[in-house]
Amino acid sequence: MATFIDLSSDTATRPSEGMRQFMLRAPLGDEQKLEDPTVNALQERVAALLGKEQAWYLPSATMANEIAVKVHTKPGDEIVIDRTAHIVNAEAGGPAFLSGVMVYPINGERGIFTGRDVDEAIRKDDPHCQPTRLVSVEQTSNGGGGTVWPLARLREVSEAARRHNLRTHIDGARLMNAVVASGVPAHEQAKGYDSVTFCLTKGLGCPVGALVAGDREFAKEARRYKHLFGGAMRQAGIIAAAGLYALDHNVDRLVEDHANAKILARGLAEIPGIRVDVDHVETNLVFFDVTGLRMTAPEVAKRLADAGVRMGAASKTRIRAVAHLDVSRADVERAVSIAQATLGKVKAGAPGD
Repeated sequence: MATFIDLSSDTATRPSEGMRQFMLRAPLGDEQKLEDPTVNALQERVAALLGKEQAWYLPSATMANEIAVKVHTKPGDEIVIDRTAHIVNAEAGGPAFLSGVMVYPINGERGIFTGRDVDEAIRKDDPHCQPTRLVSVEQTSNGGGGTVWPLARLREVSEAARRHNLRTHIDGARLMNAVVASGVPAHEQAKGYDSVTFCLTKGLGCPVGALVAGDREFAKEARRYKHLFGGAMRQAGIIAAAGLYALDHNVDRLVEDHANAKILARGLAEIPGIRVDVDHVETNLVFFDVTGLRMTAPEVAKRLADAGVRMGAASKTRIRAVAHLDVSRADVERAVSIAQATLGKVKAGAPGD
């Protein structure tokens, strides 16, 4: 039986045998008491990688983002953020529920906005208005199609925030994809930002975990909310070890995922009725529009899954496919062949025609 090809997300990755063995050998201690040597080593390494004073290991990037929002804001404040951002769309209303804050969604270009956008989003100093408090960017932009924020734009946005005395955060869920694609080190991208989320479970291939990093003042408050939100653990080194292994073995190879995403995009673009902007595939994410087929995106995704390729419907007309370390070039080429054979037979036309 042919192997099922899972392109639904880079979170589908499973720890390699080498990673599993490394985890088994990890020295352990009580993480809550800061006595787990493996967790401590990972925190120190990621803090240095990001150019920050302290990083905390957490169960998820969602928790990391929500801790950052909590530290930087007070109830009634407002966050300036792109409308496609994960914090806005995929964290179950966390900013409102956990921090009591509002969001000001910017309509950026492929998930990226400008310093001028920040200037224009600032609320006036008026008792009728909620205070603007935090600016957050997502690197890479998932909803924008895996777009890499250029360093100049990151600096422009952070400088705009500083002019208005705002706090700044980077949701670095796929930060290392941006590093590999741009050649700009993580600490350079994080410069000027008060906190950074660093996820381990996507392209880096870990089974669990993320970190949030900042200066010591931020870290003091962040640790409090780590406990409050249920992120403090015990012998967590057995899972944190995966992060250390990933930083040694799974960063440089991200270039392979980016190349595979291009192959996938080119192959999908050949199918009548599908629209994909191949030039805008910058990292490991491929979004394509199926309006030209006589099916909705969920229907297309089901047809592909039935044929052995899993992708995710991002909307009624848009599908997301993600290259990752558990999918080889041969797998991607086979996925293209399956998609072309499965969808190429569909008569092009608007849904409902």
